[in-house]
Amino acid sequence: MSTIDLKKNLEGVMKGEVLDDAAALKSASRDTSLFMRMPELVVCPEDATDVSAVVKEICRAREAGAAVSLAARSAGTDMTGGPLTTGVVVSFTKHMNHVLEVGDNFAITEPGVYYRDFEKETLKKNLILPSYPASREIAAMGGIVANNSGGERTLEYGQTERYVEELEVVLSDGSQATFKALTATELDEKKRLQSLEGEIYRKMDTLLTQNTALIEEHRPKVSKNSAGYALWSVKDAKKNTFNLAKLICGSQGTLALWTKVKLALVKPKEHRAMLVVFLYELNILPEIVKRVLLENPESFESYDDHTFTLAVKFLPGMLSQMGFLKAARLGIDFIPEAAMVATGGVPKMILMAEFAEDTIEEADRKALAAKQALAGLHVQAKVEKNEKESEKYWIVRRESFALLRKNMHGLYAAPFIDDFVVPPTSYPEFLPKLHALLDEYKSHFIYTIAGHIGNGNFHIIPLMDLSKEENRQVILELAPKVYELVISEGGTTTGEHNDGIIRTPYLPMLFGAEMVALFAETKEIFDSLNIFNPGKKVGGTFADIKSDMIKSIP
Repeated sequence: MSTIDLKKNLEGVMKGEVLDDAAALKSASRDTSLFMRMPELVVCPEDATDVSAVVKEICRAREAGAAVSLAARSAGTDMTGGPLTTGVVVSFTKHMNHVLEVGDNFAITEPGVYYRDFEKETLKKNLILPSYPASREIAAMGGIVANNSGGERTLEYGQTERYVEELEVVLSDGSQATFKALTATELDEKKRLQSLEGEIYRKMDTLLTQNTALIEEHRPKVSKNSAGYALWSVKDAKKNTFNLAKLICGSQGTLALWTKVKLALVKPKEHRAMLVVFLYELNILPEIVKRVLLENPESFESYDDHTFTLAVKFLPGMLSQMGFLKAARLGIDFIPEAAMVATGGVPKMILMAEFAEDTIEEADRKALAAKQALAGLHVQAKVEKNEKESEKYWIVRRESFALLRKNMHGLYAAPFIDDFVVPPTSYPEFLPKLHALLDEYKSHFIYTIAGHIGNGNFHIIPLMDLSKEENRQVILELAPKVYELVISEGGTTTGEHNDGIIRTPYLPMLFGAEMVALFAETKEIFDSLNIFNPGKKVGGTFADIKSDMIKSIP
């Protein structure tokens, strides 16, 4: 079947648009990853019925011999190549972009809603989804659920999976289903259905029951993970429930396409105080983390000396983006930090522990208690009791890499070791080894390290000249060395950004052959024709990384 035939057939079965113009295809060919894949078509469904129609048409095309598949896309901020395809892009932001309901402790939304708009609605009831990512201003709900996102508040509140209560999905035959927590009786009823949904329940229950010990053995031991399929999350032993929504969350659109989600929400604490720690010796980092965590901070973030120095260096550029009054205040606030750089007293890491409470007095008490707990350690620490005073640290943490990228002309952000997680107890041995590895390749890139220090989730995104073959080769050479180190410490390759093109080939290294076989079986159960986002989670290769990597700045 030709592209024109497919376009015509899709236009005949759906209400939304079917696009094949150069601008639409080019826009859908990129996300924020290292990759580019040019799709055949972009479809913009108006509702779940449209999504079903698209899936059914792709099935018919595949059965007729066409090598066509599809991939879901929302905001396109993925860093792994997750929404990229040479087939059909199902784009949700144009029409399926409504927050349908906000209740007393939940919200129901479609995948094309930008998080910034979602939060505007939930804040009307003083509620938030606390697992929002750092890209909250540009990310959409489709990717937040599909990647099992988790940002700065994950330390206290956990990842998105914790908040996904129900998912309405389109299955690989175009049928629709609702996944939610089921009792044993309800599960038996589902298993009796003579449909793909019933088959999925029967086969997944068998797979999970027969492999309980293997799955539990390979459950990630760190507090954050979005690698592989979360087979360990389907059954809740305490509640005796079975919930496939927990599996769809984080599956990157490879098992089903979600069209509506019910998310639990929380009421944010109103007052905050921040403990800022300037660390000069990495070997005491685990002890600092241990002592600070005793006071239960809502977030515990960090950035390294590279980030700190570059932020001060590019301070005028940072301030020029903020408006005069805000820039003037922050410029004054940064004077002590700039003096630190000038006198050569740059700390190895800056740690930010933020305490959120219902009263400012309680937030201040916890921050001061955490500071006092660090007595005797070689650190400088101070408490910022005013949220405006702590704002500058958040700006550096959230914006420094974007600032660096804008100032380093000819270099491109290359996320390929950008999201691993290690146990905090491993820091004294792990971090020097990591720096030594990175230093071996310092002629090929510059980098900064930031992350969620409280749970060991680090973000390293080198800036590289990708037009050079030797630099592109570094991506394939360095990543396995870093991941070998991460895995040896009991860590995981990705905490929140997921697998996509860039990390799927490393799943055997992380989980082993038996678990990867279960992932493949799960994919087969849900999507036997392999029409949903092939090559992600299952079947991706190092050849995919090499062939689809961009070779110049787009």
